[in-house]
Amino acid sequence: MGIDLHDYQTTLNSRVSLSGTGVHSGKTVSIHFSPADPDTGIVFTRVLGNGETVEMRALVAEVGGTDLSTILGDPAGVHVATVEHLLAALSSLRIDNLAIEIDGNEVPVLDGSAGPFVEAFDQVGIKQQAVKRRYIRIVKPVRIESGASWAEFRPHDGTRFEIEIDFDSPAIGRQFYAANVTPDLFRKDIARARTFGFMKDVERLWAAGYALGSSLENSVVIGDDDRVINMEGLRYSNEFVRHKMLDAMGDLALAGARFIGCFRSYRGGHRLNATALRRLLSDRSAFEIVETGRRESGRKAEMIAVNAPVYAPWAI
Repeated sequence: MGIDLHDYQTTLNSRVSLSGTGVHSGKTVSIHFSPADPDTGIVFTRVLGNGETVEMRALVAEVGGTDLSTILGDPAGVHVATVEHLLAALSSLRIDNLAIEIDGNEVPVLDGSAGPFVEAFDQVGIKQQAVKRRYIRIVKPVRIESGASWAEFRPHDGTRFEIEIDFDSPAIGRQFYAANVTPDLFRKDIARARTFGFMKDVERLWAAGYALGSSLENSVVIGDDDRVINMEGLRYSNEFVRHKMLDAMGDLALAGARFIGCFRSYRGGHRLNATALRRLLSDRSAFEIVETGRRESGRKAEMIAVNAPVYAPWAI
């Protein structure tokens, strides 16, 4: 299953910081990542203008909105938006525990991908902790449908994503990408895939208060002639579907633990991902919480059922 015999929880070796612009708010924001104790999970601390702080855990129970991005907290009040690229990096690099301090209401978009987060975390390094990692193992299929879109979890020996998108635009069309996720694969094949949008939608989004920080520096933009207008072109020939996979990884990280199974979707998005995750976690017969163990006779790893994680990922 690609599970290490010594599969312990991890955090960062030391504090690291980044700053940039929120893709929707257009405001400058600073974000700081600090090591955290085992079983802490991923915790955001929103620092308000008056110096007060509000904590939000990276759990689906904290999701307050899924319009154009995934939002933790109250979209009309204290919140942290656009968390998906960051959470995809943390989940895929297998960073379990982290204290995140942020002074704005949106994670900086940086270059529109998860690449800068990966670089920052690799720069300070990842530290193994003395507590076993827990997983959510899918034991039966769970499927949801919404119009022509659908998403499902299925049992699988590993962590796998199978994502298909289908756009009317000739610049995108129908694309499919599937992968068994490992840290190395994420770094090489997924992390650098950027968010994307259409020039024809810009004025509508601006009027609604979205995409105020979007630019060719942080987004792949498709022009009115259905061509990519970024001078450097695409980073991958199928960058669009790879970014949709990145988004799905970040959204599903809100389970509170990595899952062992396969997630499949067609024409998905943040709302569909969140709905599928809630459906899974609401059915306790569809999954179990497990951690790695060691057989008494020999060195072969096995997955053993354990008590629930302290941060109760299915508490929705």
